Amino acid sequence: MTKVHRYSISWFAIIGALAAGVHYIVAVSLELTSILTPIHANTVGFLFAFPVSYFGHRQFSFSAQNASHLHAFPRFFLVALTGFLANQLLVLNAIYFTRVPFWLVLGIVMVLVAVSTYFLSRYWAFKGKK
Repeated sequence: MTKVHRYSISWFAIIGALAAGVHYIVAVSLELTSILTPIHANTVGFLFAFPVSYFGHRQFSFSAQNASHLHAFPRFFLVALTGFLANQLLVLNAIYFTRVPFWLVLGIVMVLVAVSTYFLSRYWAFKGKK
């Protein structure tokens, strides 16, 4: 593993944890206070976390890659949206088929989705044109 790759993974973990924290706190707060259903709260959490994720990953996690904003933003948005849809599907199924509380389901699902998001971001979204 190269030094740049280790640096990228370290920053991805830090920025990912920060964005996940924003997502989680917003979603769980909205759901616990009964302001929104779990599914709607999860969506709002994603919308709050997306800018933290994109700008953090662009600036730190994948700064060594040469993708322009016009190239990287739509790709990263697609990666994030795909990850969120997987998140939503897993959360919906867990809530429907189990008695596990939303706060725990969301935490577990967010960790699972983060792994695929890293690889898609590194090797596609922030990869520059050749």
